[in-house]
Order: sequence, then C-alpha cells, then structure tokens
Amino acid sequence: MDVTVVGLGKIGLPLAVQIAGKGHRVHGADISQAVVDLVNAAREPFPGETDLDVRLKQVVSDGSLTASTDTIDCVSRSEAVIVVVPLVVDADMVPDFAAMDAATAAVAAGLQPGTLVCYETTIPLHTTRQRLVPALASGSGLTPGEDLFVCHSPERVYSGRIFADLARYPKLVGGIDAASTQRAVAFYESILDFDERPELPQPNGVWDLGSAEAAEMAKLAETTYRDVNIALANTFAIQADRMGVDVHKVIAAANSQPYSHIHTPGVAVGGHCIPVYPRLYLAGHRDADLVTTARTANEAMPAHTVGLLKEALGDLLGRRIVVLGAAFRGGVKEIAFSGVFPVVEELRNRGAVPVVHDPLYTDDELAAMGFDAYHLGEPADGALLQADHPEYRDLTPTDIPGIKALADGRNITDPTRWTGVARVVVGGGRVQR
Repeated sequence: MDVTVVGLGKIGLPLAVQIAGKGHRVHGADISQAVVDLVNAAREPFPGETDLDVRLKQVVSDGSLTASTDTIDCVSRSEAVIVVVPLVVDADMVPDFAAMDAATAAVAAGLQPGTLVCYETTIPLHTTRQRLVPALASGSGLTPGEDLFVCHSPERVYSGRIFADLARYPKLVGGIDAASTQRAVAFYESILDFDERPELPQPNGVWDLGSAEAAEMAKLAETTYRDVNIALANTFAIQADRMGVDVHKVIAAANSQPYSHIHTPGVAVGGHCIPVYPRLYLAGHRDADLVTTARTANEAMPAHTVGLLKEALGDLLGRRIVVLGAAFRGGVKEIAFSGVFPVVEELRNRGAVPVVHDPLYTDDELAAMGFDAYHLGEPADGALLQADHPEYRDLTPTDIPGIKALADGRNITDPTRWTGVARVVVGGGRVQR
C-alpha cells in the first residue's frame, strides 16, 4: 500500500518510519524543505527519539520512505493518508486551524476515489465531521462514505518513547460511518503491533469506538482528566502548605486505597498536551466549569511557588534567583507552555533578578527565549527548581554559592544535601533548614 503521512514532526516522522517498516511505501509530506532534506538524507530533524536514527536510516536506504514538500502529489499516489499536523492555540488558548485547514486543502486536492484519510491530531469535539470532512469533500469532489473515507484516530504517544507507546496503547479509531471505520481498523492493524496487556478490559489492539466524535472525546478525556487531577493535587498542596502538612505523604497514604489515584502537585503543568487539550475540550463544551476551574488552578501554581520562595528567602527585591530548568519536564528538550515563562515573569514582577539554567540548552538558546543564562558555580541568592531534570537530583548548595533558599517545585532534591539552606517544597508544608 502507498501511504502519505502529512506532517513530519516529532509524532509524524516516527509514525511514517513505523509504517514503512511494516512493508508499505510511505510518502512523507512536510512544508519545511529543511525537514524534507534531512529525512531524505536519513538524518533526524530532532534528535532524542529512541531508535528513530537507526530505523530512519533503514527505511530511507531501502526506499520505503521518501519525503517531499508536494503534499498534493504524495496524496495523489496514496491509498491511505494520515494527517498529523499541529493544531496550535493562541495566547488566549483559542484553537488556530490555519495549519490544519491548509493541510486539509492540500490533501483534498490530491485525493483519489476510495482513499482513506485519518486525522491523528488532537482536535476539538465535532471537528472531524463538521469542519474537516466538508473541506475534503468540497476540495476533492468526492462523496464521504461512497468514495471518500474519513476517521479520527488520535495519537497517544510521548516524545522520546514513541515506538514503545505505539505498541503499548490501544489504537483508538472512530470513522464518520461504518465503512470508514472498517477501513481504518484494517489499515491500523496492518501497521501496528501491540504488547500483551491482560489488565485491559479487552485485548490490546485497534479499538473501534463507533464514531469520530467518540474518538475525539476519548483523547480529550484522557488528557483533561490529568489536568483536573493535577489541579486537585495542587489544591491539596496549597492547603497543606497553609497547615504545615506534607501533602506528598498525604497523597501516598490516600493512594494506598485502590480507588484513589491522586497525581503529583508541582510548580507548573507544561507541554503540548495537558495545558492545551482541556482548552480544546472547552472549545466544544464551553460550560464545563470544572475543566475551567482546574485549568485556572494549575495556571496559578508558578506564582504560588515563587511565593513559597519569598517566604523562605524574605524579600525578593534585587535578589539573584536561579530558575533550574527551562524545559517543561525533565529529560525533554521542549519548552512548549513550560513553567519557566510564568515563573520568570513572576520573579521579575516581584523585583527579583532571574537567571535560567538548563543542561539541555545552550546560552544562546536561553537568550533566544529572553533569559539570562546561569552556570552552576556562579553565586546566587536563591533558586527555584522548575524542571525535574535528573541532573538536579544531586545538587548541593556548593553548586550555587551563596544560596540561602531553595524552592523545589518538583520535590526531587535530597533534603539531607541542603542542610543550612532554607528548602521548601510545593506541598511540603514547612520550610526545612
């Protein structure tokens, strides 16, 4: 089968490699000539994805994967098309469909009768049927359910472990009609292998959810659940800080009962998914007050953590404060909606002089984000740990000469290493000295 994957980003390229590795001829389409050139040279555009370098070289060298900026041409030669371009949100968290609409128009222009089009980008409720299908039909002249088949099958993978996640998690599929669903199930069964998961309610594999709307909602539900759960944990953490109680011990105790699954509180919720997808859900369910409240609670945590640092250090005015971690989470070179931005802004608003350290970023990269770079061994008055990089677990006061207070926003530092420094943890309840 000839398959086109539209969007060769951190999700799309590994997926294209996976499909090519199963014996299909894959045409990778991307608007970036630089990305296309790198793929055709069998070089990773974004290093760090496990096994991608080896597997990319294999499928490019045997000719089963080629890349092009001509989406229309790629689609015209394909029996199945997967669209996995980004759906971004603006500063007000309103979805911006520009990239999605442009990709859909290009796909429509190249569609041949009988083609299956699968959207994997996470999207608001009703988007597949009400926005994407009409655009495909109008641009192609094909009739949905007769000679055009469309489904939504949301990606459920994480950067750094995509190939493992493709095998671990069920592939959720929902078509706009029975014929679309049937074709999509058969297609995904031909490109994926699945781990044994005896704990699941049905065998791991391709799961037919019955409709595009159900597939859309499943992805939004699983990510929105995490945001709401983290907000609950953060609510508990704030109260624990007021009471002088260690919320981490409280949560561990609560979770010893099998019906409790409270997540971990922290300084910020970042990344492409958890801060964004609840907003996409709200775009289709505007009166979901619980979701709105949870998002607001999580967005308040950077300021709360800076407040904890102030309590431990005293006045922040003029103090040099190291923000440890620009990435949104440890071990991942990605700053999408990272907590570093609101943390630095809050520090500046309180008169502090913030500097930023991250083992994954160069000084120039940090400067491009608007930050002054910090190097371990330089003096500072205080520090706020924002990203749980493994390198930070073994930090001691000698790494930050002159430090008087540490706010650990991820609860990863060893308190025995910080004797003599005021150390406070989100939800820790009290300052440790």
